[in-house]
Amino acid sequence: MRPELSSYTHLASGKVRDIYDVDESTLLMVVSDRISAYDYSLDPAIPDKGRVLTATSQFFFDAIDFPNHLAGPLDDERIPEAVLGRAMVVKKLDMLPFECVARGYLTGSGLKEYQADGTVCGIELPEGLVEASRLPEPIFTPATKAEQGEHDENVSFDAVVERLGRERAEELREATLRIYSEAAALAEAKGIILADTKFEFGLDDDGQLVLADEVLTPDSSRYWPAEGYQEDQVQPSFDKQYVRDWLAKESGWDGQSTPPQLPEEVVEATRARYVEAYERLSGKSFADFLG
Repeated sequence: MRPELSSYTHLASGKVRDIYDVDESTLLMVVSDRISAYDYSLDPAIPDKGRVLTATSQFFFDAIDFPNHLAGPLDDERIPEAVLGRAMVVKKLDMLPFECVARGYLTGSGLKEYQADGTVCGIELPEGLVEASRLPEPIFTPATKAEQGEHDENVSFDAVVERLGRERAEELREATLRIYSEAAALAEAKGIILADTKFEFGLDDDGQLVLADEVLTPDSSRYWPAEGYQEDQVQPSFDKQYVRDWLAKESGWDGQSTPPQLPEEVVEATRARYVEAYERLSGKSFADFLG
């Protein structure tokens, strides 16, 4: 018989995830249907979003050749029935204090920084790049982790070195770019461009680097259809950029007050994009996920 969620001690809640203590070595990571943008949680939730993110993470944890934090299958008997399909039992790790961002294309905050001074996180880039330009090679652009309502802040590689030491910083950069390149090739084979993504890493008891949190989901990545790609224009996307664009361009929100409610059509279109991303990347039907 599966345990009740109330039998676990609740440790923390983020913008999207809730963390519970299972035992001395594992946690229960529950992915809600909440959606965040510009570092705010939005209402209403996106139906099935937690299941899509969990299914996508599971697919990439299996596909990517790198140690990860999974401590059991998605139907693990330690997962309560109420959250089955949107929860993972994961290893406890000493989490590192940076979002590890890999960019293969120029867009979002990276484009704004480039337009200001020709660099992204201290990395000089060629002149003449525009929205959605493919970079000469993928770059590592770390960021600090923000609390609710605060903004992630891009930082230089030197800032990571100062905090973690050069050896660990270089290990993070190498791992981030390696995983990105492997995932980008997988996506490309499915007709999808992985423009950028962010990873989180922790250390196990032996000091080994472990890929943690979610991975390569539409929440943490920008996915564009390869068909019709053209630089110098905003790309259609399979991710939450659709929600960001609605907030910034159509909602009338000032970016500082409580964000407005998402209209029903935005909620439905966002769900459809997330499901399509999972199905195209994995080659599986979302309707079949965990039966």
